[in-house]
Amino acid sequence: MHALPEPERHVVATAWAFRYRVELDAALRFARLGERLETLAAPEALVSLARRATSDEQRHAALCEELALAYGHLALPEPPAAVAEVAPVGLPLRQQVLYELVAACCITETESAAVLTTLNAADTEPRVRQVLHDLLRDEVAHSRLGWAYLAREHDAGEVAWLGRHIPFMLAGSISPTLFASGTPAEESPVLQRHGVLPHAHKRATFVRTLEEVVLPGLERFGVATAPARQWLAQRQTAPA
Repeated sequence: MHALPEPERHVVATAWAFRYRVELDAALRFARLGERLETLAAPEALVSLARRATSDEQRHAALCEELALAYGHLALPEPPAAVAEVAPVGLPLRQQVLYELVAACCITETESAAVLTTLNAADTEPRVRQVLHDLLRDEVAHSRLGWAYLAREHDAGEVAWLGRHIPFMLAGSISPTLFASGTPAEESPVLQRHGVLPHAHKRATFVRTLEEVVLPGLERFGVATAPARQWLAQRQTAPA
């Protein structure tokens, strides 16, 4: 790997270590979703997608760990034993599963695929390119799981109730600092070579994907997006 100035190296190592933890959490989440989809008698194809996603995310975690250590990260967290519930307390299981699949797949995995697509188009280190390609292939499939389940639930009944919850899903999918100014190291263009988008580029990718893919997709299935659009507008106009 090409040498990096220390501030940029730290940003890259921290980013891959963060992805490591996110992938471990996702593996547990998809395992739980697979069980719940089976309980709800969802089509076997969707149950199988969730189970495959579990093994995908475990493999992703190992790849992210490899790169975090290669860039000098010294203290990776222990694998989590459980993952937090994201759906509001009190929802029936069917709505709880729909909420979690929309949050995890239609939003988080779709946004992740957009970031990875952008990074795959960049001139990256050979090993980084291999890892990014592997991650992107699987994240696209994970995104499709959420959209397929949303389509099924839309055909079976009412999904408009999700609209008021989308801002909470969006807030949970991003770093608290995404809409703040980045440090000089976080904005360095050399980050892309090592699999990390500069901060402003990452924010722009999030917004573009939300406006062009996620929100139109939700609207297509009858989910109101006015609350989400208001949430986005407030963050874009807030002082950095």
